[in-house]
This record gives sequence, C-alpha cells and structure tokens, in this order.
Amino acid sequence: MQFDVYKDAIGLWRWRLLASNYRTIADSGESYHNRQDALHAINLVKGSSSAPVRG
Repeated sequence: MQFDVYKDAIGLWRWRLLASNYRTIADSGESYHNRQDALHAINLVKGSSSAPVRG
C-alpha cells in the first residue's frame, strides 16, 4: 500500500491510500490549502491503528 498526495482540480491538496493493485481504499474526504496539512492528516491516519471498530 502507499499514500498518494496530489493537487485536486481546484489546486488544493488531497491524499488517498492505494492498495497494491493501485485501487483507492481510502481518501482524505476534504482538501487542504497546504501540502504539509495533508501530510499531517496522513500521519493521523497512520497513528490510528488502535482506534476501536464500532458497529
């Protein structure tokens, strides 16, 4: 898997998590004005491995 950081159609930053077959399995759901903010959001996702699964 890999994270992909890119600019969207209006020039704002987004991220997506790609599976080994390059299909998107998660995305930012919002855009960021700064690339660093998108990278920070990726780190939040990476650090959430102990978050509970509900439902």
